[in-house]
Amino acid sequence: MVTAEGDAVEPSITIPADATSVTIGSDGTVSVTQPGQQAAQQVGNLQLALFPNPGGLNSIGKNLFLQTTASGDPIIGTPGGSEGLGEIQQGWLEESNVNVVEEFIQMIMAQRSYEANSRVVSAADQMFQQLNNLGR
Repeated sequence: MVTAEGDAVEPSITIPADATSVTIGSDGTVSVTQPGQQAAQQVGNLQLALFPNPGGLNSIGKNLFLQTTASGDPIIGTPGGSEGLGEIQQGWLEESNVNVVEEFIQMIMAQRSYEANSRVVSAADQMFQQLNNLGR
């Protein structure tokens, strides 16, 4: 069974213990080569799932999520298929879609805005205190 830190892939795929190589095609086909074989043998297929509301999934840690009523029912399909779920590329590392520099700039701008607003509230408070003192 293919596992990622003890968590099984569903539906399960059994990789023979003596497999010399495992290949995953862009369409999700999982193939293995065993000693004494020239051609790879297909042992299963990976599927992808898309949820109507990904924010409703329940995170259970280790980058794993569970379906909830808030997430809706999954659309399950073959990688690279007509469902538009994407492809699988073996040996590639997914890059972050976050621009760290841009996010850092946004954080600094938010902090400066908070500081400016805090000064405005403090100045308004001082003005009201002075008005109250004049009325006495």
